[in-house]
Amino acid sequence: MNTVLNIPVLRTTDADFEERFDRRLLWSGETDLAIESRVSEIIADVRARRDQAVLDCTAKFDGLHAANMAELEISQADMAIAFAGLPNDQREALTAAADRIRSYHQAQKTASGESWQYTDEQGNLLGQKVTPLDRVGIYVPGGKAAYPSSLLMNAIPAHVAGVQDIVMVVPTPNGERNALVLAAAHVAGVTRAFTIGGAQAIAALAYGTQTIAKVDKITGPGNAYVASAKRRVFGQVGIDMIAGPSEILVLADGSTPPEWVAMDMFSQAEHDELAQSVLLTPDATYAQAVIAAMHELLPTQSRKAIIERSINDRGLVVITRDMAEACAISNRIAPEHLEVSSDDAHRWEPLLKHAGAIFLGGYTSESLGDYCAGPNHVLPTSGTARFSSPLGVYDFQKRTSLIEVSREGAQTLGHIAHVLATGEGLQAHADSAAMRMAQP
Repeated sequence: MNTVLNIPVLRTTDADFEERFDRRLLWSGETDLAIESRVSEIIADVRARRDQAVLDCTAKFDGLHAANMAELEISQADMAIAFAGLPNDQREALTAAADRIRSYHQAQKTASGESWQYTDEQGNLLGQKVTPLDRVGIYVPGGKAAYPSSLLMNAIPAHVAGVQDIVMVVPTPNGERNALVLAAAHVAGVTRAFTIGGAQAIAALAYGTQTIAKVDKITGPGNAYVASAKRRVFGQVGIDMIAGPSEILVLADGSTPPEWVAMDMFSQAEHDELAQSVLLTPDATYAQAVIAAMHELLPTQSRKAIIERSINDRGLVVITRDMAEACAISNRIAPEHLEVSSDDAHRWEPLLKHAGAIFLGGYTSESLGDYCAGPNHVLPTSGTARFSSPLGVYDFQKRTSLIEVSREGAQTLGHIAHVLATGEGLQAHADSAAMRMAQP
């Protein structure tokens, strides 16, 4: 099949730039009503019939027939055997990536995840107690492809946070288990694992079955059925986010080889046809060089049909007045992945406010962040980086306020509370505070 790229090139000086720019960025996150209806039925079925519903759905959707849930559980021994059986290069790479991810999240926990308290001038103790969640569920995609990197990014921060029970669910169509995923589970500290997927797996984690205990939070990416199910069970359990298509935005000043930037754009486009790759540069000649490199490199890609569709439908090149304007436009987009492809990247970084992750310098490809740099690759998409953060240790912890009021403090604070409660018409609140004020 011949491949043809037709990526639009806009200039910020064009009279119709805003209209064309907004139209190209528009993505509808509306959920298919048929999917919503089917997911609702599956969740209700799992809540009612529990293990048996999960078994029936696994047989129907994954072609994996089991007499009981024990046949769908992946044991710790299975994980260890998978790890030991990997080729040396895969085992070493998996261990190295896990070590880097663990080190980063350990630093994150130390920086912001510890309990604290202080005593004020009246002897009142005030503070915050940070404790891990008891049990979390990690969804690992396993349909079209296997994602051990996703498992590492979800399970390791939970483990670092101190979560005792980490339950992995992963679909294994026709019973085919991926050794690298099982090995990653062994490395990441997963405590239980089941070969189930889809909305039925989310429902089992959220509500519990005879075999799977209810979790406190569910994280990890999945297809439209998984996303819909996570949306529906939110409130019963916590979730990480509802992710949209993958995105990369490259800010380039022309100092990075155009072939590198072209391949970085392909690295997101190959995820799926809805992924978006955007290049912002003030150098029109460089932009054309990147486009030429894309045409040259596309035939070498194993997923070229997906890349072609993604680039043609959602790709974009914008010629800006200068790098400062490129930074301003980047902030409007608030991309999931933001590469500052420049020899002077630290000059521009202070201008960048909104992004899931920022990759500084020409040598920092987004793919390194996906696998082994250390920071989490679970990032906000679809502009939600304006108000959301990457997955981290803090997503697997909760904070409890600590308050201990001294006798002296009860007089001062009691008076304030009494006045305000009386003003709100809540007499019991006011009286509760006043009783302690009356103590000698």
